[in-house]
Amino acid sequence: MRHLISIKDLTDKEFETLVDRAEHYKKIFKAGDASEIQKNHLKLLGKTVALIFSKRSTRTRISTEGAVAFFGAQPMFLGKDDIQLGVNESFYDTTKVVSSMVSCIFARVNRHSEIQDLAAHSSVPIINALCDMYHPLQAICDLLTIKEKLDYTENKLKLAWVGDANNVMNDTAIACLKLGIDVAIATPPGIEADASIVDAALAITERNGTKITLTHDSVEAVTDADIIVTDTFVSMGEEFAKVAKLKQFEGFQVNSELCSHAKPNFKFMHCLPRHTGDVSDEVFYGEHSIVFEEAENRLYAAMAAVDVFVINKGDFEAIP
Repeated sequence: MRHLISIKDLTDKEFETLVDRAEHYKKIFKAGDASEIQKNHLKLLGKTVALIFSKRSTRTRISTEGAVAFFGAQPMFLGKDDIQLGVNESFYDTTKVVSSMVSCIFARVNRHSEIQDLAAHSSVPIINALCDMYHPLQAICDLLTIKEKLDYTENKLKLAWVGDANNVMNDTAIACLKLGIDVAIATPPGIEADASIVDAALAITERNGTKITLTHDSVEAVTDADIIVTDTFVSMGEEFAKVAKLKQFEGFQVNSELCSHAKPNFKFMHCLPRHTGDVSDEVFYGEHSIVFEEAENRLYAAMAAVDVFVINKGDFEAIP
């Protein structure tokens, strides 16, 4: 049994397969062929999938429930006030009980250690729907979006990340490097990428010839970039530190002046929700923005994860 914890746990080929499967299911979903949809709907008919969410969400909840329903299973949403997870019952006990009744658990939690605990004790696949260290479903979605808009299979691309060194950045950087996209990361002084992520990134670059740049200069990062990506500077749960965080990130807003250093046909991406401190309205709603196409692709990323880790039981060799 395999779990989806982070992109760095996957081989380059395995991650490419996930993106390709997301693309495959998007075509099926968009075509609306009743017979093809019914065929997929039978794959998990009669099964139940648990969605354990310690954090509220919009895109993650809709996409995971939609993916589960697409394959015929019943999604069971379990918010932080719905079950005893870590409250009046041990993490171990809850995991053993829930996993005995379902076919998969999507987990959107706070700490990475919680994902690790779930994976250690669950009898069914755990799919990480976000923790403080990783966000693999977002990475699948983002690379699908880049493939559609700029086709990394045919073009040498550079992605620039501007902002915090967070969970989204961790998986996105690794994902891009695995598929041949160079990465430049610009964070404010005092904020550095996690050492384990840097080590994993360097190992990939040595293997496949991609390049990673770490800098505190946002202009350096975005120069000649094909894709510019940012995320909210004040993450969920950090609202108490909003004033200090925004001060720390002064000068890192993605705006037209910063984007003028990128390639003329650059694309802008953001995992949402966004705030005007992260990116100006002109860029977010402008002609280069693909944020809403990116958001929709979260559905197909979740479908790919269910297909590979639940239907095919983590056996990548069994994928057509």
